[in-house]
Amino acid sequence: MVREAAETLKKSVLWDLLTTVDHKKIAVLYLLAGTLFFGKAGLMAIIFRIQLMYPESTILSGQTYNEFITMHGTIMLFLAATPLLFAFMNYMIPLQIGARDVAFPFLNALGFWFFFFGGLLLSLSWFFGGGPDAGWTAYVPLSSRDYAGIGLDFYVLGLQISGLGTLISGINFIVTMITMRAPGMTMLRMPLFCWTSFVTSMLIVFAFTPLAAGLALLMLDRMFGGQFFIPSEGGNVVIWPHIFWIFGHPEVYILVLPAFGMISEIIPVFSKKRLFGYTAMVFATIIIGFLGFMVWVHHMFTLNLGPITNSIFALATMIIGIPTGIKIFNWLFTMWGGKLWFTTAMLCASSFVPTFVLGGVTGVMLAMAPVTHLYHDTYFVVAHFHYIILGGIVLGLLGATFYWYPKMFGHCLNETLGKIMFWIFYVGFHLTFFVQHILGLIGMPRRVNVYLADQGWDGMNLISSIGSYMQGVAIIILLINVVYSAMKAPDKPVDDPWDGRTLEWATHTPVPEYNFAQTPQVRSLDPLFYEKVHGDGTMKPAEPIGDVHMPNGSFFPFLIALGSFIVGFGLIMLHMDAWINPYIVVGIGAVLMFGSMAMHSWKEDHGYHITKENIEAMEQEALADERNR
Repeated sequence: MVREAAETLKKSVLWDLLTTVDHKKIAVLYLLAGTLFFGKAGLMAIIFRIQLMYPESTILSGQTYNEFITMHGTIMLFLAATPLLFAFMNYMIPLQIGARDVAFPFLNALGFWFFFFGGLLLSLSWFFGGGPDAGWTAYVPLSSRDYAGIGLDFYVLGLQISGLGTLISGINFIVTMITMRAPGMTMLRMPLFCWTSFVTSMLIVFAFTPLAAGLALLMLDRMFGGQFFIPSEGGNVVIWPHIFWIFGHPEVYILVLPAFGMISEIIPVFSKKRLFGYTAMVFATIIIGFLGFMVWVHHMFTLNLGPITNSIFALATMIIGIPTGIKIFNWLFTMWGGKLWFTTAMLCASSFVPTFVLGGVTGVMLAMAPVTHLYHDTYFVVAHFHYIILGGIVLGLLGATFYWYPKMFGHCLNETLGKIMFWIFYVGFHLTFFVQHILGLIGMPRRVNVYLADQGWDGMNLISSIGSYMQGVAIIILLINVVYSAMKAPDKPVDDPWDGRTLEWATHTPVPEYNFAQTPQVRSLDPLFYEKVHGDGTMKPAEPIGDVHMPNGSFFPFLIALGSFIVGFGLIMLHMDAWINPYIVVGIGAVLMFGSMAMHSWKEDHGYHITKENIEAMEQEALADERNR
């Protein structure tokens, strides 16, 4: 079969993954890494739910419990949810806008490897004195050198490196969507998933920069005798929560907005209707992104910043519910009167709506500053947060997995196993977290590893733990489904199993290296569906067929990120009893990192061309395959 240009050489799978700059393969790397981190954090959650299943349990010590909850929250937000979302953003954004790749393929690979090595550095903390133990928010002074061990150094350096990768990727997506859209695809013809990814990328740029600054200040305090957060030396511990939550609340929307986009792609397809109120959805997304930076102080109502400050941010928090409500009603109106097809993807998408509404309602309750003084350190906040993050993002990810899996891997996941997985997960989710609202209202504090019997908490903690085990079983069923579906996959890949509406379904499966042989001409919103109704079902080309320029793969992104990992580990060694001078390790890492940057800059790499003849041969073969299916 003719699948590669004559200029390219066959590589081993490992070498190909280490050197690839293809957005589709990088998406698979994000998917694999995010799944591994998700499994790790989920296992921690199940272990500490075992601890809380019964009163006065002794399975985990207080110290180990603190490390588990810190790593669980940190991994889920930074190393699991974000890369899983980036997997779909990487794969689908260029396809949905009719582009052949992202704007900066080299930076795309670099962003992944920074993320991966940052997560790896954080994970190594278990082998060098224990994980970070100050909570995922790392509040000072709990995270200062006086109270937190070397695990916090891994936290600071790991998140610095990983966050740099996220920041690079966000910039890349912004440039891609601004400059590489197909002819006719105006900004107000972009799919909603692209729009939510665009606003998310803007949030990344403006939110991860203060996080990087805050982590740098904390690093200086912990490693080099800085005094930014030490009151006795003129510092101020309140600076940290301000810096953290200026990042932390937009981070909620960095995670939720792409899930909104996934739901907005799935519901129209399985309702057999155009998305209701597309323009309103776009502007609601923009408003959510803007207001996301206006509400961070609602995480700090108990710091007594004053009634005026609290009132302003309480009002802003309530206002942000308006554009979110627009989205909820538009999804409902899209389903209203549609020919609903309840596949697993649609079950996840439709169940997302009431689940997220419940999380939003409790969020409005927490927006009231006097009430937050009662709720703040209780399980009510834990329940609210997980209804937004787990009930929202994971349902979106599960729906997107079943919806886009055929495009990414050439075959559908088994629907029977998928529906079993969904119902076990959905029931388990509500068992786990709904009762935690009640636990919080009757006084159970969060972040405790043990509680006394006969306080009215025993039964609900048992129910909550059983629900968490059900969620774990559901994820195991999903993994079984992946293996089973691969074994039962048909010889011929499926192209458009859901009667899709957007451009990713207009190209062949498996997607060619160049994505589109000819850049498509977009004539309407939902461009593929428009051609199915008004044309012959195929996209009209905007250019004659010709040679296609492609970037070469590169090993330098891996080496640059590896160098940053070595530098970070060397800095952490400053507070270890190391057998080698830490500055030697830092120097080795710096030479590798900056030397790789220099070599990449000096090396002339103009990529290569897939010739017109090769493209025509591949297109003819793909069309012949499609006719035989």
